[in-house]
Amino acid sequence: MFPKPRPSLVPNTYEYESQPMVKPTGFREYDARWLFEKEINLMGMQALGIGIGTLIHERGVRPDIVVGHDFRGYSASIKMAVTNGLLAAGVNVHDIGLALSPMAYFAQFALDVPAVAMITASHNDNGWTGVKMGIDRPLTFGPDEMGRLKEIVLEAEFDPRGCGSYRFVDGFPELYFKDLTERAKLKRPIKVVAACGNGTAGAFAPRILEALGADIIPLDAELDHTFPRYNPNPEDMKMLHALRDKVLETGAEVGLGFDGDGDRCGVVDNEGEEIFADKVGVMLARDISALHADSQFVVDVKSTGLFNTDPVLRANGAKTDYYKTGHSYIKRRVRDLDAIVGFEKSGHYFFNKPIGRGYDDGLVSAIAILDMLDRNPGKTMADLRRDLPKTWGSPTMSPKCADEIKYDVVQRVISRFEDMRQKGETVAGQPITDLVTVNGIRIVSEDGTWGLVRASSNKPELVVVVESPVSEERLHEMFRAVDGVLRENPEVGEYNQTI
Repeated sequence: MFPKPRPSLVPNTYEYESQPMVKPTGFREYDARWLFEKEINLMGMQALGIGIGTLIHERGVRPDIVVGHDFRGYSASIKMAVTNGLLAAGVNVHDIGLALSPMAYFAQFALDVPAVAMITASHNDNGWTGVKMGIDRPLTFGPDEMGRLKEIVLEAEFDPRGCGSYRFVDGFPELYFKDLTERAKLKRPIKVVAACGNGTAGAFAPRILEALGADIIPLDAELDHTFPRYNPNPEDMKMLHALRDKVLETGAEVGLGFDGDGDRCGVVDNEGEEIFADKVGVMLARDISALHADSQFVVDVKSTGLFNTDPVLRANGAKTDYYKTGHSYIKRRVRDLDAIVGFEKSGHYFFNKPIGRGYDDGLVSAIAILDMLDRNPGKTMADLRRDLPKTWGSPTMSPKCADEIKYDVVQRVISRFEDMRQKGETVAGQPITDLVTVNGIRIVSEDGTWGLVRASSNKPELVVVVESPVSEERLHEMFRAVDGVLRENPEVGEYNQTI
């Protein structure tokens, strides 16, 4: 039998080389993330593979799985460790090699394989690793599957029945390329800066967009897993500023920035304005709802209130459901409501039929943005941005908070604001009109200004977002009010960035 994983081991010892190490906090709400070699070792990844295989058999799913890996110096070796575990659990492995996460999701359909395990730390800093998993396409694991997987792995409840098989799917990127490009080309060669942050998207995104007829200016598209200029994260201001500078330098019509595993796309308009992903979502929702009557959308609780109040969406009969943040949650909600698109403020967009297959793909998002520009001749990206009602919004801000305590802190914050509302106290000088607690807490004041606090699902951090439809001053007042309550908890650390 495979040994029971330990929560920690000392590197460069016999035990570290002979025993699996798996830190329990790496099992998140909808995927898994660890600091490689500090929180998990290769034998720990092998244990994870056996655990995934055991869960596949336990759920009665056909034992076939797609595996792929992102571009980090250690991802290929981690993938092979997970593969060894899957083989030991009697699962047939279909390896698509270096890939974007959406390529692995696409492979489930293209290869008719029910399960997926994509080795990626997404936008996390170098040193992190992780796995995005699913056994019911196009969905990925949610809390129930992650909870059971954690139990199987940490308690060594393995079923190592053996007899799995391995095949490498040679040339798979060409299938993905054809799937996205065998369609009508753009009516004109839209000039695009495609920023890849030296991550995995650099191997695929520029070529695909160019094949659709765009005039592509690659930015940091060379593969370099040290990420020398900035982390490939379209929510990171360093990446957005680099994209902005290149757009202004080249006179491009739009800048598109892809994250480390290619399932998100950030946007800078032709005037160098960085457009937050939820506002881009409103622009796309306007475009799509004009083509598809009574469109249903799903958005996460971090997103702008415009999805409910925008007059164009209302006139088009669009309906929007606010739901939990997280790619697994929104993906599932899109399926359950048969929504045409789900939008997350982080930049995960889930295009359902007839546009996509229900999973998040940064290139499908990029293509939708280019199609929107193509359908609006005479209007620039900045024009489309200015057409939206004015709001003042923050980036996603992330104060440090340990994984072991962050959910307790959020519960304290929820209780504090609920108590304030019950007592009739104001927030940022105004009455509290609504408290949305589907995912953390979203505090809404009388004039529509709101603030959100929730626990990050994949980092030792909290998430803070604020927005005001009134003024920048009200934005800052709400931030100070929310931060004041957070500072009542000494476990909360410094922000990655503030407004």
